[in-house]
Amino acid sequence: MYQILHKEQYSEKVFKFRIHAPQMAKKAQAGQFLMVRADETGERVPFTFADWNREEGWIEFIFMVIGKTTTLLSQLNEGDYLKDVTGPLGQPTEMGPGRWVVIGGGVGLAIAYPVARELCRRGAEVSVIMGARTADLLILTEQFRELPLKGLYITTDDGSEGEKGVVTLPLERLCAAGEIDRAFAVGPVPMMKFSALTCEKHNVPITASLNPIMVDGTGMCGCCRVEVGGQTKFACVDGPDFDATQVDWNDLAARQATYRTQEAEAMAHLHEEEDCPCHRK
Repeated sequence: MYQILHKEQYSEKVFKFRIHAPQMAKKAQAGQFLMVRADETGERVPFTFADWNREEGWIEFIFMVIGKTTTLLSQLNEGDYLKDVTGPLGQPTEMGPGRWVVIGGGVGLAIAYPVARELCRRGAEVSVIMGARTADLLILTEQFRELPLKGLYITTDDGSEGEKGVVTLPLERLCAAGEIDRAFAVGPVPMMKFSALTCEKHNVPITASLNPIMVDGTGMCGCCRVEVGGQTKFACVDGPDFDATQVDWNDLAARQATYRTQEAEAMAHLHEEEDCPCHRK
């Protein structure tokens, strides 16, 4: 079992866990992910590595409370244990020299950070665009500011921090000025879709890190299939990174919504259990 060494709450629904996992920490690379099961009866859910320390033997992941499993995870505390943590899974992000822009939206910033950090370590010229609905939902801002970046651009939908608007505003300017050679995007599906359209218009290659619904994370179930360039790919073993201009974004968005009804029912059942006198402390 994997002990929670540190728990940090960024906002009402966004949390970070640091987990003791020395073998995993030795192998983790930017862009890879892990599968987590909170308890014996829990489902397996994927989270991307936000950070790791090979010497101290820990890994970190960040999650937003959305459904039953993430609600239960958020109720765990330092010293508690997770039943299963499996990883690293998936392919590391492919990196090379040149001028990069790394685009992260919402909890996707947890993935954007190690990618930007590794690109900087390899000597690439890196700009970062951070996006969120409000300032409260921006995460890892100080960590990004500590990197040797060429530029850091912050956007919020309501203008509570940085530029009011979406990530494609500074992205469009960078592309039009010819200041970037490659782009990497991770976040909500609409954000990645329109980032891809912006880059494609300016002939800038862009990679997207996808997080479709997964069951086992090892390529056996086929649940995470995505359409890329007219071919079916499994995000867990072929990705999670793909050429963003080749992704069928409409298909991905539809598949992400497949189990909305069941997810709502699970949350309703959880609330009923919590309200039951036999479950009250």
